[in-house]
Amino acid sequence: MAQVQPNLGGTSRIMNSALAEMRKGDYEKANAFFRQIIDSNLPIPPEMPYYFAETLYELHQYDNSANFLNKYLQINGLKGENYENAKKLEAKLVKPLHEIKTCELCDRRGYRFKTCFTCEGSKHLEQDCSYCKAKGIVGCNKCMGSGLITKRNVFNIVEYHECDKCTGEGRLTCPTCTGEKIEHSTCRTCRGIGHLQSDQVCDHKSDEPRHMSFVFQKLKSH
Repeated sequence: MAQVQPNLGGTSRIMNSALAEMRKGDYEKANAFFRQIIDSNLPIPPEMPYYFAETLYELHQYDNSANFLNKYLQINGLKGENYENAKKLEAKLVKPLHEIKTCELCDRRGYRFKTCFTCEGSKHLEQDCSYCKAKGIVGCNKCMGSGLITKRNVFNIVEYHECDKCTGEGRLTCPTCTGEKIEHSTCRTCRGIGHLQSDQVCDHKSDEPRHMSFVFQKLKSH
C-alpha cells in the first residue's frame, strides 16, 4: 500500500495507522481510524477514500463502500494512485449491491430489518375502541338516542315519527370499530411498516424455516 505524503500533518499519521491495521487484517480498527479522519474536519488525504472503501467492503458495508469509492473516482479520476484497484473494487461491488437491492430483509444500505418491538411485526395495534368506549354501539345523533324524531304538520301540530336513521333503536353500530369494540390503529413505533432499522449487516438469509417464505410470513402478519 502506498504511504501517504506527510504534508497533511495529523491526518497522515492517522491514515498510516489505518493502513497498518489493514495490513494486519484488522478492518474494524482501520475503520475507527478512518472515521477519526472524517470527524476531525481536517484535510483528507486524496487516497484515503479508496482505502476506506476497501475497508468498508471487507466489513460488508457495501453501500458505504460504493459511496466512498465513487467519491475517490470523482476526486482523483484516472490520476489516482489506486485507480486500477478502485476499478477492481467497483467490479467486486456489483454482486453484493445487487443482492441488497433485491433483498426484502434489509434496507437499501444493506442493514437488516428487525421486527418492531411494539406491534411485533403486525403493523397495527389493537385496543378498546375510544369512540364507543368498547361498547360497539353509539347513540344516534339524529334522534339523540330517543328513537323518535318530531315534525310539525300543516296544522302546526307536533307529530312523532320513528327515526329513519336508527329505525327507532336510538343507537347505531359504532362507525369506528363497526361493532367489534376493538380499535385497530397503525403502529406509531414503526409507522405501520412492521419493522425497524438496525445496525446489523444483512446476510440476505431468512431466520424462518426454509419451507416458509418471507412473503408468506408477511401475509400472516396482516
